[in-house]
Amino acid sequence: MGKRRNVELMVGTFMALGLIALFFLAMHVSNLSLVTGGEGYLLNARFANVGSLKVRSPVTMAGVRIGRVESVRFDKATYEAVVSMRIDAEIDSIPEDTFANIFTSGLLGEQYIGLEPGGSPDYLRDGEEIANTQSALVLEQMIGQFLFKKAGESG
Repeated sequence: MGKRRNVELMVGTFMALGLIALFFLAMHVSNLSLVTGGEGYLLNARFANVGSLKVRSPVTMAGVRIGRVESVRFDKATYEAVVSMRIDAEIDSIPEDTFANIFTSGLLGEQYIGLEPGGSPDYLRDGEEIANTQSALVLEQMIGQFLFKKAGESG
């Protein structure tokens, strides 16, 4: 009787650990986290179109995640989207003339911000704005422009 109870206890423990591991894997895949990344500094960028960029989307440089999108809001005065990014504290030397581009990754089309550093000797600081941006490419607009161009050529 005692041996069976030990086996049942070990199976139960193994199942509980498996469920906890699945939970953390699901949190990681969905870009959610139980730890709030309050460390680092904020940079802002203005885009004409952010596509489907979401809060907590990655911010990368050279393919390495260096931060996350903290907020996306609409500026009523300029009719632009303003994106706030929290950059990791150890990445403290991003040149002022850096380009911020919105890219699409993977088959599901998750969007993220890719930073391409410039050559300025001056660096961006907390609360400053990235002046050089390129908006997201919207597939529907590209198809519409292509069809409009083809219709103009044939007529």
